[in-house]
Amino acid sequence: MREDRVQGGRLDGAAGFRLIVSGGGTGGHVYPALTAVRALRTTLSARSQPAPEVLWVGQADSLEARVAAEAGIRFAAVAVGKIRRSRNLLRLVSRENVRDMARVPLGVMQARALVREFEPDAVLVTGGYVSVPVGMAAWLTDSPLVVHEQTVRLGLANKVLVGTAAGVALSSPSTLDLLPAAARAVAVVTGNPVRPEVLTGRAEAAARWLGPGWSAALPTVYVTGGSQGAAQINDLVGGNLEWLLARANVVHQCGAGHEARWRERAAGVPPEPAARYFPVGYLGAELPDVLALADVVVSRSGAGTIAELTALGKAAVYVPLPDSAGDEQAHNARHLRDQGAALALLEDTSARALRDAVEPLLADRLRREEMARRARGLGRPDAADSLVQVVLSAASRPAKRA
Repeated sequence: MREDRVQGGRLDGAAGFRLIVSGGGTGGHVYPALTAVRALRTTLSARSQPAPEVLWVGQADSLEARVAAEAGIRFAAVAVGKIRRSRNLLRLVSRENVRDMARVPLGVMQARALVREFEPDAVLVTGGYVSVPVGMAAWLTDSPLVVHEQTVRLGLANKVLVGTAAGVALSSPSTLDLLPAAARAVAVVTGNPVRPEVLTGRAEAAARWLGPGWSAALPTVYVTGGSQGAAQINDLVGGNLEWLLARANVVHQCGAGHEARWRERAAGVPPEPAARYFPVGYLGAELPDVLALADVVVSRSGAGTIAELTALGKAAVYVPLPDSAGDEQAHNARHLRDQGAALALLEDTSARALRDAVEPLLADRLRREEMARRARGLGRPDAADSLVQVVLSAASRPAKRA
């Protein structure tokens, strides 16, 4: 740790704060890291301190590499070893796993060299396989490490790293009991950073964007399978389309390249309800407004989606991704269902199951408002600021080793 940068538990205004951030593989790891970096910049600017120097360490030709470049963040690549999980021991020791696990020591050496050269005041990892070599490099160089977990259960990379962390940031209080004692002592429930623009939507702007087909007399359902869409969710909506349109406006984010198909599918619906159907391939700048307008959301249950919908306080029906790592999406959805903050299709994922879940929410405004209230009670719109405080606090602690 650079003692000339951090003094007395606060930043020395004469020098900029240096942060290495690492998280990759999926948007669920990448975007919380990006939001945290932006929040750090805002925090330091508000204190009239220099802008932070940030180095993002990730995998070459990856989502994190593209996001870092778009955000103007310096990027460096290291080797990454991906472990393909399986209950079958023979598959676990497959040629691919053995080859990739052999890359881990190389990644650690590369990350260690980067950490020594950059001399960060703190290292923040947000999960994904690339976090392992970066987190281990932080430990080897005695750089303060902060681990952020987005899901209810610890991801594989974070399980490896929490024992060496100076700070652990969690998205849910229920994760505390899963930590070893040493990590629990430095753990803080911050929530999962949410893109600030998501919180600024205006329902009236979405109503204008949707046009005259949208009916203010009916609730609005927003269906999304993520930016690429999800065939399973699309099919569930298709199996209920006429039924849904008799009761609600439906904004269906169906995925790039699928919009024409779903417009054709709606052609068989009578004109009056069909006018309330709005299939879109992808939502960009319109997304915050559509979320503000939505009374019910049908979606996957990834950590980022849940963070946004709870921060906004939305009644939701979650359809977990069946093969998510460690079955994390099912755990996320079950956790909210058990809190009365959402409904979840866990065992039965049929079109009839979706109808049974959505029907009482559309029929009873008070019921969906109560679910939205409970969801909002679990949301943490200030998560990014809280995570920044964990990073700054970890940076101010004395080194553990000489």
